[in-house]
Amino acid sequence: MSRTVGYVDWRELLADIAQELGLDIKLEHDLIAVAQYHVNQRGGNSDGVAKKILQEFSEQAEPSEVHQLIARLPIGTYWTTNYDTLIEEALRAAFRVADVKHKIEQLTSTRPKRDAVVYKMHGDVSDPHSAVLYKAQYERYHVERAPFVTALLGDLVSKTFLFIGFSFSDPNLDYVLSRLHVYGATKRTHYCIMKAAVAADPEDQPLEERRQELRVNDLKRFGIQTLLVADYDDIPRILKLIESRFRKKTVFFSGSAEEYGTWDRPTALTFVHNLSMECVKLNCRVVNGFGWGVGSAVINGALEAIYGSPQKFSEDQLVVRPFPQHGENLKILWEQYRQRMISLAGVAIFVFGNKLDDARNLVPANGVRREFEIAVANGLVPVPVGATGYVAEELWSEVLKDPAKYYSGFEAWIVPIIKELGRKDLEPHVLMKHVLEIVQKLSK
Repeated sequence: MSRTVGYVDWRELLADIAQELGLDIKLEHDLIAVAQYHVNQRGGNSDGVAKKILQEFSEQAEPSEVHQLIARLPIGTYWTTNYDTLIEEALRAAFRVADVKHKIEQLTSTRPKRDAVVYKMHGDVSDPHSAVLYKAQYERYHVERAPFVTALLGDLVSKTFLFIGFSFSDPNLDYVLSRLHVYGATKRTHYCIMKAAVAADPEDQPLEERRQELRVNDLKRFGIQTLLVADYDDIPRILKLIESRFRKKTVFFSGSAEEYGTWDRPTALTFVHNLSMECVKLNCRVVNGFGWGVGSAVINGALEAIYGSPQKFSEDQLVVRPFPQHGENLKILWEQYRQRMISLAGVAIFVFGNKLDDARNLVPANGVRREFEIAVANGLVPVPVGATGYVAEELWSEVLKDPAKYYSGFEAWIVPIIKELGRKDLEPHVLMKHVLEIVQKLSK
């Protein structure tokens, strides 16, 4: 993951050190031992390796696509043996607060408002002299860094791991996995994405495949299921599919209304209220920016479902981001709010869409139009309820003019339902049933 953005792997990191020792790094297999030899050569001084880490990983680099994807996924715990800060930076870019642990004393504290914990079990570039670098440190790891071993052991028992870019040659992980095996703990299923073996010499290909087959079967001892991919580029594609499936369980409500067209106000608000409530009951998350004349109904509907069955539904299923009404650069702030809210969702429902201008004239709500543009750019599935009129009706007409653009892959079943959402002769409860059918199918 880090190599794709320019950082070195262990072999590249130790190339100069191996040369100094009179070794050819290409021929060495125990790279941790090479680091140990260098420390031995310097009378137990590890400054040379530490300096190399500081030199290589202090260079600025942007998180890779894989980093960005795993930061956006609902992952609360990250374990890494890397020294770089790419995971933390990706979490920050996703507006998440990372609680980083690379020293034992950090394990006892909790960062306020954290969204994720990042365990850097071998240390951090900010403190290279405390990093785990050479063989003697690995041998003493289970004693000197026992709290990290305990934390990892606990997570492997209680959480599902996805291993990405991991060779399973790390002695510390081998130690922890062996403890799981020895203790006879009930195995939780974990997953690993690994590149299919390709031999440098085609004649050796059967041998490489057999070796990998045996390794994959061995990982099953620890409950680790392996997915082999032909190329590393397959990994972001897999993660995008996972993200798409996850996001489709989050519904963004867009709408504003000064007037409700052919509907009276109680009917319109009841429709929005019930639609939001039923989305929560489908185990979806509801996101709203408190749109004028609509936002209260969205929020109240979601809360009715949540507080009606608090054991079944959670407050986490409602995300509200009220727009700031005072201060400078409001338009810039509103754009940022919209981008952040909509990026959380996979489905966007559009209702009504009108407002009063400064002269108190009824005009189309350009905010709803902008939210549609952002939603499409972020890959959300737009569901405009054309029967509510105004901007929602305009959007309904637009998506039906080019349905392949908005519903590629599921056009056959969704377009007939979208067409029904424009029928003004249908009762609100029938329209709601059509919308919920779309949400339910997409979330599954």
